[in-house]
Amino acid sequence: MELINTVVDWYMTNLNYFTVMLLMAIESSFIPFPSEVVIPFAAYKAAQGDLNVFLVVLAGTAGALIGACLNYYFAKYLGRPLVYKFSGSPLGRLLLLSQEKVENAEKYFVKHGKASTFIGRLVPAVRQLISLPAGLANMNMKDFILYTLAGAGIWNIILALIGYFIYDLKDKIFPYLDDILIGVGIIFIAYLVIKGLQQRKRTREGNNKN
Repeated sequence: MELINTVVDWYMTNLNYFTVMLLMAIESSFIPFPSEVVIPFAAYKAAQGDLNVFLVVLAGTAGALIGACLNYYFAKYLGRPLVYKFSGSPLGRLLLLSQEKVENAEKYFVKHGKASTFIGRLVPAVRQLISLPAGLANMNMKDFILYTLAGAGIWNIILALIGYFIYDLKDKIFPYLDDILIGVGIIFIAYLVIKGLQQRKRTREGNNKN
């Protein structure tokens, strides 16, 4: 428990505009990292006066665009066969990727067109991978940037409002804040473990069928 508290304190201390942008770039790529543990906590610091909430949203949105562009060009230059091969590789599975996830993201893109890069940014199950099919389809870069900025901006504003809301309730929840932060961390770790186990199970089943 003391170790977790130390990690949480270190995380909050080092949460600034640059780390927000970096973490959101990671979150927006295919590396599993939730924006829910970045923007709300940065907005909480902003409510305390340590950061500016508008700059938090701006940094987070810029980071999301960077990560999305990495995905876009990754898919564009590697092409569909290599993207699917990577998603089914041991490294891809370690990053919680799968051919099924990439295929679902591509179907979503085909169904909703270029607007999916806006809508998809608001859908947790799709938002991290929606840039891949955009790259595979060689979507117009100006449109891609515009839709990505709009979707990521709205998502980050929502998360920032949550952080401010938590700060407004700090007197009521402050005695339990450490427990809440620890709980969020445990839930995130459990999520990664469960998703990893599910991915391994699907892979074994697929291998058995073959």
